[in-house]
Amino acid sequence: MDSTRGVPVESQAFQSPGNAVNSSAAPLLSVVIPTRNEERNLEACLHGFDAACAAGWCETIVVDNDSTDATPALARACGARLFGQGPERSAQRNRGAREAAGRFIAFLDADMRMPAETLAEIHDRLLAADDTVDAWYVPETRVGTGWWIRVRNFERSFYDGTCIDALRIFRRDAFFAAGGYDESITGFEDWDLDRTFLAQGRPTALLTHALLHDEGAFSLRRHLRKKVHYSHWTARYREKWGAGDTILRRQLGLRYRFFGVFVEDGKWKRVLRHPILFGGVLFDRFLVGLTWLLNRR
Repeated sequence: MDSTRGVPVESQAFQSPGNAVNSSAAPLLSVVIPTRNEERNLEACLHGFDAACAAGWCETIVVDNDSTDATPALARACGARLFGQGPERSAQRNRGAREAAGRFIAFLDADMRMPAETLAEIHDRLLAADDTVDAWYVPETRVGTGWWIRVRNFERSFYDGTCIDALRIFRRDAFFAAGGYDESITGFEDWDLDRTFLAQGRPTALLTHALLHDEGAFSLRRHLRKKVHYSHWTARYREKWGAGDTILRRQLGLRYRFFGVFVEDGKWKRVLRHPILFGGVLFDRFLVGLTWLLNRR
């Protein structure tokens, strides 16, 4: 991850909890999952933490945004603490963090799964962290059906620890000191908080094991529609960090997203080994960029 990050023009105010956590009684980890109509995914996501919750070192928190399906009922049935919050994911995550009792907080989406070996590594890393690490990146493996899932997974594998990645597990006090997620931004709030952490000089690390991101039967139309939804906050993100900011230009510009991230640090060798998959990545990047441009018009 490039640590040359600027200081934003402004920061969204964030209210931290009034009461300090009793560290002797607190679980090691709180897992916060924002939801809206996620009955298809939520149960599998929560069950991945059953053993950790039973052992007492983990708790799960679901922050729901007015679901009209069985999401709230499933959250309760799976033993999660349930709260309501809107209007977007940033506010849901912040609400979950305020309610969290753990010394560390992890943020997952409902379509993510935590394999046992990854959770075991998280447990060991958090116990050994002391004050040497404030946050962690977690590699992702995309799973589902269809050739596009292979393309998406190949693409995601190049992003670990780069400015395209984002921190997912935080030391609780460091999260609040950084201001939490900016609630005026959705879709870019991960990048935004990541940059704030690094601008403050906070130490970060990358896990070895990955979480699973279940995209099911991949739909290119649904994928592009989601990108359009998040593109509405592009202007706000640009305004906050400045259109000429080096990292922002890498995150949103053509040069790094189409080329740099795939060739740096010897990664070009993997591109040569899988030219068809890489062609699919470039086609997807082209479609996303074209969709954004048409939407702006």
